[in-house]
Amino acid sequence: MAKPSIPQGTRDFSAEVVRKRHYILSVIRSVFELYGFEPLETPAMENLDTLMGKYGEEGDKLIFKILNNGISNPKNIEKAQAGFEKAINGKSSSELTERALKYDLTIPFARYVAMNHGRLTFPFRRYQVQPVWRADRPQKGRYREFTQCDADIVGSTSLMNEVELANIYHDVFSKLGLAGYELKINSRKILTALAELCGGAAKMMDITIAIDKLDKIGLDKVKEELLIRELTEEQIGIIEKYLSITGSNQEKLEQIKALLGSIPSGKDGMREVEFLFQQMGNINLTIDFTLARGLNYYTGIIFEAKAPSGVQMGSIGGGGRYDDLTGLFDVPGIAGVGISFGVDRIYDVLEELALFPDEVHTGTKAIFFNMGEEESLFAFKVMQQLREKGISCEMYHEFSKISKQFSYAQKKKIEYAIIIGSKEMEQNYCLVKELATGLQEVVVFERLSEYFK
Repeated sequence: MAKPSIPQGTRDFSAEVVRKRHYILSVIRSVFELYGFEPLETPAMENLDTLMGKYGEEGDKLIFKILNNGISNPKNIEKAQAGFEKAINGKSSSELTERALKYDLTIPFARYVAMNHGRLTFPFRRYQVQPVWRADRPQKGRYREFTQCDADIVGSTSLMNEVELANIYHDVFSKLGLAGYELKINSRKILTALAELCGGAAKMMDITIAIDKLDKIGLDKVKEELLIRELTEEQIGIIEKYLSITGSNQEKLEQIKALLGSIPSGKDGMREVEFLFQQMGNINLTIDFTLARGLNYYTGIIFEAKAPSGVQMGSIGGGGRYDDLTGLFDVPGIAGVGISFGVDRIYDVLEELALFPDEVHTGTKAIFFNMGEEESLFAFKVMQQLREKGISCEMYHEFSKISKQFSYAQKKKIEYAIIIGSKEMEQNYCLVKELATGLQEVVVFERLSEYFK
């Protein structure tokens, strides 16, 4: 018999983990709602042509494709074989697969807007909290199934949208206790100007894909990759100078103006970055011109949120402006900007820094000990009255030794034990014991719910 297992890169979540995840999600949702965003959900799977070609060369490789039904049917074997041959050669095949698990929430959202734009009120502000899937190599902080939390505004080109989204990052991380987080910004327009200076806009993806790997592989390897992508030594020298920009935010702006200020797209990008920087006040914002975010659809400001220093973790959030994402679905002219929170990575960071509040760990507030058949039937009625008052409680499932019932309560981290024996039934009271301290009190039934409130 096969040993039970789950697919690599996926996880089961115990009650304790689920409660901690719910805490993170409730904080994020509450901030989204505070800023006027509306909830949305889209299917787990999308048509393959909805997703392919939207994430760049690297991203498309990580899309989980779903095999068509019935390919083992003798009538379909020839078609399936032709499909496998196409797949081996790196091509999509409708004979083999037409659907895929969603890679992120942004492209499905763009598809939703394109399908429903006639019924939506613009600017349309939506948030979405759902799992996504990527055929990535599992490692710490990187999973094949994980939850994303997105907030997007479409139908507006105002830079105040970016200011709001940066403030959402600040509010969420502050509420979670991540005071030392870092929010990095750049503009794809600046990267476009860099590409124009290094051989033309056609080099944009080659340059951004390489730059996006800077933290992982280092400058020398980035230069090697740019050589492979057929950039000249002179062009690579310009990119190296670009990547070497350092200093304060103001000093970085001055250096980038000297390098790319004569190129119109660069000038626009610098204006946007400078505007955002000026509006953010005391928020921990860092201008980082090495930030690339290697996805095809970004057109303006891009964000990346990093965990506090000392925590070995990649980004815990990211996003940016995409001024014609719905144009991919033949509905042009709907501008948008959005951000995403990496819930799984945020969980790992809060766990490492011990930032989860104590109350997150609690489930059942009180347990009624089972003191016998008649006593448990009486206690059940009292328990139902507490539940009606919103107090979570349960009863031990059978009459057993008190020590066994205590052990059960302690393992489940239940705060209180309620004991109702025959004497307590007769005299209209119960014994309430705080398990952490051993403190025990006599409480009449009429005041029991008030005791817990």
